[in-house]
Amino acid sequence: MSLSPTIGTTPSRSRVAAAGLIGTAIEFYDFYIYGTAAALVLNTAFFPGMDPVAGSLAAFSTFAVAFISRPLGSAVFGHWGDRSGRKSMLVVSLLVMGLSTVAIGLLPGYAAIGVAAPVLLVLLRFTQGIGLGGEWGGAALLATEHAPPGKRGLYAMFPQLGPSVGFIVANGLFLLLGEVLGDERFGNWGWRLPFVASLLLVLIGLYVRLKIAETPVFQAAMDQHRIAKVPFAGLMRQQWRRVLLGAGAMTIAYTLFYTATTYCLAYGTQTLKIPKTTMLALTMIGVVFMVAGTVASAMVSDRFGRRRTLLTGTAAAVVWGLVMFPLMETRSVALVGVALAGALGLMGLVFGPMGAFLPELFRTEYRYSGASIAYSLGGVLGGAVPPLVATGLQASGAGVLGVGGYVSAMAVLSLLCLLGLPETGEQAL
Repeated sequence: MSLSPTIGTTPSRSRVAAAGLIGTAIEFYDFYIYGTAAALVLNTAFFPGMDPVAGSLAAFSTFAVAFISRPLGSAVFGHWGDRSGRKSMLVVSLLVMGLSTVAIGLLPGYAAIGVAAPVLLVLLRFTQGIGLGGEWGGAALLATEHAPPGKRGLYAMFPQLGPSVGFIVANGLFLLLGEVLGDERFGNWGWRLPFVASLLLVLIGLYVRLKIAETPVFQAAMDQHRIAKVPFAGLMRQQWRRVLLGAGAMTIAYTLFYTATTYCLAYGTQTLKIPKTTMLALTMIGVVFMVAGTVASAMVSDRFGRRRTLLTGTAAAVVWGLVMFPLMETRSVALVGVALAGALGLMGLVFGPMGAFLPELFRTEYRYSGASIAYSLGGVLGGAVPPLVATGLQASGAGVLGVGGYVSAMAVLSLLCLLGLPETGEQAL
């Protein structure tokens, strides 16, 4: 597995960082504006006539579709990323995601085309998931395979910051539009603007990514003819256990994030009757804590190890799951902010080292496939399921304490999976 990262021409740290950060920020911006729209408006635009709980479940179900398609995207992009290179797949994934997002913004609602509207919405959301399934693995490998020894956590921090930046931009735009347009115009057409705006962001991302060379680690594998004919098959034969354990380790990061940003946004506005703009603002403040956690844990992992850092953050998440919703139930804006900031800060602590940890688990021949599939499978359980489970628990009478218990249970699952994985920080790629 050991290959020198100094083979060939190594781009500057700033260029690698920009390519990883900007690309993932755009991809996750596209992904998150759907989640925000699902919590705020998609139930009425595409599923009218349902009661609020049923409408929310329908909207969150379309939200979940992308998590189901992400492993498929990971397998497809991972195959070609391990066969033909990291850079080309990053360009294609950005185009797939961006064009799907713009199409959602232009899609007529139920009132205009009837049942075709939610059907097409589901198909476009599925395509979004395909694109994002290929994005993260390529961006993480771009960073880790360019990084010098001892600094992979630092380099891999930049694509890990992309979700935070994308989320802040997405929610900031929704917050601004909500204030400027008012509820009626926002619900009628204003929510579409962030989707259409993705076209400009995609053009910027393509410009940046086309300037980056192939990673030296993959180029060396090409030169030495160490490219697998069917990477997925080799991965499943030799490293399938790491795929499953890596997916389980990722689960809590997704669970914390989507419980705090998607379910809590809907719960806070619809049940607690906290104004929409207030909830969006509190969530954005919470994401600042996520940024801090991501930076701190990624850098610390270079010194103390990925696994140890991840175990610490995941153990803290077990406790926070039981604290979060009692804080929410106070209806105090300050304490709701603490609940969200704590969840998202812990998500950052877990998420930061993952940019290096998951790629380090796999051999060069299968690395794009392995890291991408593990990341995306974790999203099925930790990203698609929590908003659905939380809404169902709330409707069944289990209440928010049941939701908190679910978060803690997912943290325990991730903790057990991490205990089954090795430390990777010191090994060479």
